Amino acid sequence: MRLFHRTEKRAGEVDFGNLPRHIAIIMDGNGRWAKKRGLPRTAGHAAGAETFRTVATYCKDIGLEYLTVYAFSTENWKRPADEVSAIMGLLERYLYEAVDRMERDKVKLRFFGDTSVLSPKLRALISRTSEISAHYAGCQVNVCLNYGARDEILRAARESAEALAAGEIPALTEAEFAQRLWSGGIPDPDLVIRPGGEMRLSNFLLWQAAYSELYFTDTLWPDFSKLEIDRAIAWLQRRERRYGGA
Repeated sequence: MRLFHRTEKRAGEVDFGNLPRHIAIIMDGNGRWAKKRGLPRTAGHAAGAETFRTVATYCKDIGLEYLTVYAFSTENWKRPADEVSAIMGLLERYLYEAVDRMERDKVKLRFFGDTSVLSPKLRALISRTSEISAHYAGCQVNVCLNYGARDEILRAARESAEALAAGEIPALTEAEFAQRLWSGGIPDPDLVIRPGGEMRLSNFLLWQAAYSELYFTDTLWPDFSKLEIDRAIAWLQRRERRYGGA
């Protein structure tokens, strides 16, 4: 993993004919954005939800194949109940709108994480969007919801051990193991972006990001823009990715 931390305001030129296949984003900074404006944290999450909508649409428009976003971690349940409720309410509203817009926009939605603990209404909406997504071949947006990478790896390890014990697979390889992750069948992210000034992965795609380029920026997520995406992609395109080969 190579790291980049951007503080200067310098845009790069993007080669739209040579885009990465997969970008992942840790959507960080909603609470701090709201605090700076004297607003409740829930206002920051609402602004962040609109940014997600804008960024997802832009990624689809430029031809990105996969976008994965960290929406709610397994640790986020520790937050105040009213904040958790607001986040779930925003997700529910987004999914209602997505059901109406997915056919027009040709955006596929997939969810990574343990959704069994979510409300019946949310689970039904997730199931509905998954059914609609099965008909499209466009940009796929993966939403990490009640997701933790350690939990994901542990679940995959258990499933792999059971498969080995049952004789379903002759040996455990990296490729076999990767298929048992929630992201099974999806290429690893070329680029992981973290807005908000923090420089860590926070239990996000730990297996998949082994050779991802890591791009950090002080811009808070609600202020993130199409230009910020372009800057990150342009930076990636200037990198020489060797995958440990040199």
